[in-house]
Amino acid sequence: MELNSLAHFLVVARLEHLSRAAEELHVAQPSLSRTIARLEGELGVPLFDRSGRLRLNDAGRLFRDHVERALGELEAGRRAVTEAAGDGLGTVRLASETFLTLTGPLATYKRAHPDIEIELRWSAAEDMARLLRAQEVDLCVTSQPIHAEGVEAALLFDDAVGLGVPLDHPLAGRASVTIDEIADLPFITGRDGHWIRRLLERLFAARDRTPRIVCESDEPSAIAALISVGLGVGLVPGFARRSGSAVPGAWIAVDDPDCRRRVTVHWAAGARLSGAARLMRTTLTDFDWNPGESAERT
Repeated sequence: MELNSLAHFLVVARLEHLSRAAEELHVAQPSLSRTIARLEGELGVPLFDRSGRLRLNDAGRLFRDHVERALGELEAGRRAVTEAAGDGLGTVRLASETFLTLTGPLATYKRAHPDIEIELRWSAAEDMARLLRAQEVDLCVTSQPIHAEGVEAALLFDDAVGLGVPLDHPLAGRASVTIDEIADLPFITGRDGHWIRRLLERLFAARDRTPRIVCESDEPSAIAALISVGLGVGLVPGFARRSGSAVPGAWIAVDDPDCRRRVTVHWAAGARLSGAARLMRTTLTDFDWNPGESAERT
């Protein structure tokens, strides 16, 4: 099997769409179709269900997991040789849902290791296990759990999430609120898949309710600004209310033990992390995550 064919298979498996995969790979769709067909011929089994939309089948999922690990090991080997030949610590590749939370430890790391290159990559949480297994990144930081085999994690901090309201809101003077009390309010929140959106939906689903979302955004500062001018309310992490740069507003505790944000760092189990990646993991786990001491986190 050719490595190029295996790499192409992973893209088709991820997108489950030949034309989009061909576009991403910059190859002709008929050529990509032949590559997948040839791979299936070598294996002796189909990897996709083709009734209607293209879908990865059980054999395809099993093969995908092995291919990700195999290609990841090759990439790890290439990086290890480069690191050894260069007599240095190499490069660290870090993926996260947001980098605002990480500005403090990233600055600490860069000051301590100015010659190490840091590659940052935004990623949705659901893609992180694949990135780690394929060793496309060294570490991932997420505000929601990654449920996948072959991934290890360490907790960085556990932070209360409250309700943000404008200062003139009727609830602004309250010390706490329940989900039932705020169930009918208009919410401003993150886009679909964002950790704060998923938290909001989980809290409401536990009470057989659906939040009334009037605005969604992937910009935390925009969400805070829209809340502050009275366009709605929203869940706000504890870091934001202690931030000196936070938009003025009231932060109210939510009377629910699940209304929290658990930020974790993940890496592939058994992976040989570069020296740069090991130093980054140590920086993240040893960092003082006291939310009262940083105006850069959200």
